[in-house]
Amino acid sequence: MSESAGPVVDGPRQAGANQYDLGSFNEAVIIETIRLAGTISRTEISHRTGLTQQSVSRILRILLQQGLLVEQAQERAERLGKPRTPVRLRSKAAHAVGIHIDPELLTVAVVDLDGTIVRRETVDLAKDLQAGKLVDLTAATVTSALSISQVDPASVLGVGVAVPGPIDADGSLLALPLQPAWRGLPIRKLLHERLNHPVLVEKDGTAAATGERWIGRSARARDFAYLYLGTGVGTGLILNGSIYRGGTANAGEFGQIAALRVGEWDAENGPRLVPECNPTASLPVIAAEFGYVEKDTNATDEAKRYKAVCKAVADGDEAAVQAVRQIARVIGQGAVGLVDLLDIDLVVLGGPAFMPEISAIFLAEIGRAVNAHPLARETRPVEVEESILQTDAAAIGAASTIFHDAFTPRVSGSSQARRLPK
Repeated sequence: MSESAGPVVDGPRQAGANQYDLGSFNEAVIIETIRLAGTISRTEISHRTGLTQQSVSRILRILLQQGLLVEQAQERAERLGKPRTPVRLRSKAAHAVGIHIDPELLTVAVVDLDGTIVRRETVDLAKDLQAGKLVDLTAATVTSALSISQVDPASVLGVGVAVPGPIDADGSLLALPLQPAWRGLPIRKLLHERLNHPVLVEKDGTAAATGERWIGRSARARDFAYLYLGTGVGTGLILNGSIYRGGTANAGEFGQIAALRVGEWDAENGPRLVPECNPTASLPVIAAEFGYVEKDTNATDEAKRYKAVCKAVADGDEAAVQAVRQIARVIGQGAVGLVDLLDIDLVVLGGPAFMPEISAIFLAEIGRAVNAHPLARETRPVEVEESILQTDAAAIGAASTIFHDAFTPRVSGSSQARRLPK
C-alpha cells in the first residue's frame, strides 16, 4: 500500500516509451500530460512526453473513441499557418466519490474529472455515534448523493475515504483519540460491501495533498508538503512527483515533529504533543490566557468556539490575534523540521480549520519560520501558499485519490503501484 519515491514525475515533461507493448503506460503518460496542461495540442504532447507524433495520434484516437477526451475548436498555428485541434479531458467521462469522516461532520462529494463538485452532502455526527451507525449513515449519504447528481453509474470509478489517522493497510481506523467507538472499524471493507464500488481509505492530510496535486495541475507539479488543519494538524506529502504514504500509509504525523522542534517532552522522555497542534481545541483556551473574553459563555461546541475566536481576529481583537500567532509559530517550527528533512521549497496550508480570518497570520508566521531557520535557507527559498481546495480539501482529495490511482502513470510492479481493490 506504500507509495514512496519512484519513477513517476509530475514535471512539464513525462517520459514515455514508443514500444507498442507499453501502450497502457503511454496512455497514462499522455493523460497525465493533458491533465497538467488543461488543453494541449498533439505536437506539444509529443514534445513533452518524448513520444513520436504517430504514437501520440494513435493513442489519442483510442482515448477519443473511449470518450475520455474531447477536441477543442481548431486553432491556427502561429508559424506555419496550419490548423491544429487541441484536446482536453472530458469532465463527465469519469466521476469519483470523496468522503471525509471527521469526528463531528460527515462530508460526501461527487466529483468529476476536472475536480468540480457535482453534488455535496454534509451530515452532523453525534458524539456518541456507534461504528455500525456511522457506516450505515455514510453509505446512505453516498447513495443519495449519487442518485441526486444523476451521473452515469458507469462513470463512477470508486469511492475515496479520508479519515483522521492512524489507519492500517486494510482500511481500518486505529486509535482515534476523539472517537474511541470507531477504533479498529474496517471501514473500507464495510463500505465496499454496501456500495459495491472499489474503496480506498486515506489519511485526511494525505488525501488533501493528493487533491491539491490533482486539481492544481501544473501549479502543483512539484514536491510539496501540505499542512492540513483539521482534527489536529497533519501532513500530506508529494515527493518525487507522487504521493508519499510511508510503509503503513501513516506518513505525515506532524505533531511529533512539532513537539521535537519546540522541545516538549513527556514523563518517559518522549515527544509530548503540544496543544497548538490541535488548534480547534486550543485556540479558545490560549486566547483566554491572553485576555480574550468569550461572548457566549455557555458555548460548549468546540467548532463554534473556534470560529468565534477566528471572527474576533478579523474584528481586530488583540488577544485573539496573539493566540493565533502563537499557534502559527509552533506549527511553523514543525514546518521547519519538514523543510530541513525533505529539502522541499513549497508548503501548502489548508483544511477545515484554516479559516480565512486567520490565513494571513499563518502564511506570514510559517513563511517567516521556514525561510529563517532551515540550514539550507540561503540556497532554498520556501514558498508558503494557501490551498487551492479550501475547506473541502479532504473530501475533494479523497475523490482525487481515485483519479490518481486510475490515471497516474507508474511502472507495473514498482513501489508506486497501488490499485483499487476489486
